[in-house]
Amino acid sequence: MFRKVLIANRGEIVARVAQTLQQMGIVAVAVYSEPDRRSPHVAACDEAYSLDGRTSAETYLRGDKIIDIARSCGADAIHPGYGFLSENAEFAEACGKAGVKFIGPSPKVIRGLGDKVAAKEMFAAAGVPVVPGWSGKADAKIEDIKKHAATIGFPVLIKATAGGGGKGIRVVENVDQLAAGIEAARREAEAAFGDGRVFIERYVERPRHVEFQVFGDEHGNVVHLFERECSIQRRHQKIIEESPSPALNPALRERMGQAAVTAARVAGYTNAGTVEFLVDASGDFYFLEVNTRLQVEHPVTEMVVHHDLVRAQVLVAAGQRLPFEQESLRQDGHAIECRIYAEDPSRQFVPSTGTIEHYAAPAGPGIRVDSGVLEGSEVSVYYDPMLAKLILAGRTRMEAIDRAIWALERFVIMGVKNNVAFLRDLLMHDRFRSGELHTGYLEEHRVCDDRDGQIPDEALIVAALAAQGLAHHSGEPAAGTHDLGPWEAAGRWRAF
Repeated sequence: MFRKVLIANRGEIVARVAQTLQQMGIVAVAVYSEPDRRSPHVAACDEAYSLDGRTSAETYLRGDKIIDIARSCGADAIHPGYGFLSENAEFAEACGKAGVKFIGPSPKVIRGLGDKVAAKEMFAAAGVPVVPGWSGKADAKIEDIKKHAATIGFPVLIKATAGGGGKGIRVVENVDQLAAGIEAARREAEAAFGDGRVFIERYVERPRHVEFQVFGDEHGNVVHLFERECSIQRRHQKIIEESPSPALNPALRERMGQAAVTAARVAGYTNAGTVEFLVDASGDFYFLEVNTRLQVEHPVTEMVVHHDLVRAQVLVAAGQRLPFEQESLRQDGHAIECRIYAEDPSRQFVPSTGTIEHYAAPAGPGIRVDSGVLEGSEVSVYYDPMLAKLILAGRTRMEAIDRAIWALERFVIMGVKNNVAFLRDLLMHDRFRSGELHTGYLEEHRVCDDRDGQIPDEALIVAALAAQGLAHHSGEPAAGTHDLGPWEAAGRWRAF
């Protein structure tokens, strides 16, 4: 087993991974940029080392710096978290050459699955359903592309071959828009990934985005840990995830799970990964892509299968067998994750920066908060604006939703604009509660459109005090009734 592991990331995922490492008796090592010098993830680890820089390019994307630190501090392995270098085959390869274990799939698998066109072709040959599409040479003539697009049928989706995170994606409604859409997607893909190749596939109308957590070990064992519904997105980025999916019946779940395991086996997959699918209104599903890392939304799976996925990652990387078998895995209850962002929902979710002046996260049975900030933390322009993840568990979907609303009413963040009120309104929306979800949900339904998405600071202070139990001195209940705002729910605290 490893003695010391460096976590090559920042924010909440570092604190999350460190917690498991420390429970396993493994020393957790953090790295940090200059803006992150006082970040909670630094304090969460046993050791921490500076990356000497401010931007991602100068710090968390510098694999050479990170490997040098790992070797100098005596780390046996590197956990990449998600984002940054987590799906970088060259970094995984460099770790191996330096004698440091990369906690993830092999460089060969990362490289192979990173090419979405090649992965799609490989899985189609193995019988995994794929969306009809076309891929060709980067210099293919637009007239030839138009012919293929017409065969597929409009609307079509233009996607970056090396893409991810919603970059390099365009929906084209007709042939007249195709040339401009391809050029725009190529430019964005080149800027984001250094690879301007794109491909075209049929645009599935109003699809659900459903992903399956897979795990493989070096002994030939491959399992799935069921699905996560990830249809609630803005700009192709997930903001709410849940498990189980309200759309899947046992038969469909079985078919999709087997397809995910088949994909993992064909790819020679080891460690944690996610096979993503689109599901249409008729219940047909199509392979979308494989994410070769731990997902942001992995806690919802942990909450319903009751296994620590980071612990399983570490065990597999150390050469051990998976700590679970397919036959023993069950979904128990329901879990929902809400991503808390520093952003302004009233302005197309533009990121917000500044100092967090007050931060009070909810707590209670069935409530988990994975946070990357504290009161006084600085939200800078350098990194992703996600502040925390709020994960709720319940015996049923309705219980998990109601618990999420209760918790969001008590999640107080002052100093930066955020999406807490937006998420609360979204969870209370009738269509969401009925499970009628698809990836265009936010464009189709108005949520929090008539106000700025923020609760007044004075009301937040009152709600925070009430949530901490101070309002109970009045003999009245603290905040929590869904129909009441923070002023009303705080009872006699208004008198102060």
